Amino acid sequence: MKAKRIVECVPNFSEGRNQSVLDAIARSIEACSGVRLLHVDPGASTNRTVFTFAGDPEDVIEAAFCAIRTASELIDMRQHKGAHPRMGATDVCPLVPVSGISLEETNAYALKLAERVGKELNIPVYLYEASATAPHRKNLADIRSGEYEGLEQKMQQKEWAPDFGPDQFQPHCGATVIGARDFLVAYNVNLNTKSVRLANEIAFDIRENGRPMRDPETQKILKNAQGEPLRIPGSCPGVKAIGWYIDEYGMAQISMNLTQLSKTPLHVAFEECRKAAEKYGLIVTGSELVGLVPKSALVDAGRFYLQKQNRSLGVPEEELIHTAIMSLGLNSIQKFEPQKRIIEYMLTDQNNPLVEMNLRRFAQETASDNPAPGGGSVSAYAGAMGAALSAMVGNLTAHKKGYEDKISYFSELAEKATACYEQLLHLVDEDTRAFNAIMDAFRLPKNTPEEKKNRKKAIRRATLGAIEVPMQTMKVAAAILPVTAAMVRDGNPNSITDAGVGALCIEAAVKGAGMNVKINASSLEDEETKLKYFQQADEIIQNTSVRVKEIIAEVENRLLNP
Repeated sequence: MKAKRIVECVPNFSEGRNQSVLDAIARSIEACSGVRLLHVDPGASTNRTVFTFAGDPEDVIEAAFCAIRTASELIDMRQHKGAHPRMGATDVCPLVPVSGISLEETNAYALKLAERVGKELNIPVYLYEASATAPHRKNLADIRSGEYEGLEQKMQQKEWAPDFGPDQFQPHCGATVIGARDFLVAYNVNLNTKSVRLANEIAFDIRENGRPMRDPETQKILKNAQGEPLRIPGSCPGVKAIGWYIDEYGMAQISMNLTQLSKTPLHVAFEECRKAAEKYGLIVTGSELVGLVPKSALVDAGRFYLQKQNRSLGVPEEELIHTAIMSLGLNSIQKFEPQKRIIEYMLTDQNNPLVEMNLRRFAQETASDNPAPGGGSVSAYAGAMGAALSAMVGNLTAHKKGYEDKISYFSELAEKATACYEQLLHLVDEDTRAFNAIMDAFRLPKNTPEEKKNRKKAIRRATLGAIEVPMQTMKVAAAILPVTAAMVRDGNPNSITDAGVGALCIEAAVKGAGMNVKINASSLEDEETKLKYFQQADEIIQNTSVRVKEIIAEVENRLLNP
């Protein structure tokens, strides 16, 4: 199951004082379907506001366009004053890949947005970061140098012609910078000192820009032939850092911007700060994240620390994130709440009511006189339990004495099983949604020929969905069996019956979901399509039954001959 494509947009508007203007921009974003406005951060002294929203990339660039259009209509740069550097009503509009999409793919959307803004809104647009068309345009500070007041003269220089839009100065709206960039994480690491000097020493050690190189005898800064200071690079690529003192915390911190998580992940920055702190007799006491963070940053950190503990990685996502929070000390200043701080969680509607139920409530709901949840949802849940048992055996074996040299092997198998049961849990509610979609289609009006035609199309579309969901259940459940077989063959002998029960759950899931495939496919008018689904379901059922029979035979043999 592919990860949902999510792109974040963080436009900066040159208005931080007029609430009616900010409300209008917010409304223009929220009016676009498929996106969610996550955060609005206005600044009166800077006269600037940062909006954060995210969603499907097509929807995000539509919302960004609408917001830029609203800002160009309501913000007059001729009247603007503020402490922050700026060059336009929409000063900068970055697109950031969050999940399911690469930086290169995000760049294509940035170019699409930039071209449209230039063409339809008549705003000069410069491309930056991953979208930059020349090295001197990559850095936002270089593009914005001279700011709004110097923009008219700057645009007359050939090397500073806009990438899109008019090449004449637009006094009312100025110019806009658009581009794709990596996710930027604002991250502070706490120290057991009040010394800003020592905090800065650590910052110099770890930041990419490092520190100036000095002559050992004179301590003068050494320079190259161009008169630029020679530098000793720090240990963390893509990291900008300074030391500062926070009065309300009573401690110094290393304040960082992690601009390339692929090169320096969150946990690497934390560990490098910890190592550097030891050189100065200091201890890292925790850390804090500022703003939102992609889920992958914490999942990767959780995996890193579990590996350091020689523990299996085949644990639920929630445990990986909990491990990251504890290991990084993210609760040291204030409680870190994943549901409010992880972008993907904030974008996910709580629309899985069955999975969120306790076991008794789920059984009661199944036993009620409602037709859903029914056999399809129960089959998916049975498969999830089979996968969970396989993961459990893998995790138990990885942690058992005598299996130390096989931790990675069992950890990898447990991870595969965990990924499968996460997919199957999702399919529990998907199956019920698919059934409800069929019921909704049958309720459509059929009073006119056009209504009858539309109703028939809707029923077919919903029926195909109700076939594909249990078919997916069959495929995912069957894919667990190699892991289950490995658990019986190589796993902890005391847990082989757990793996055996898992195999039986998987067989029940496959056969149960197969019944759902067939009952829904039987209503199709297209005999060829119907036959295809029946044959596909029968093939998966047959292969599963053979594999499960082999697994159970192995379990019985191991029990008789321990």
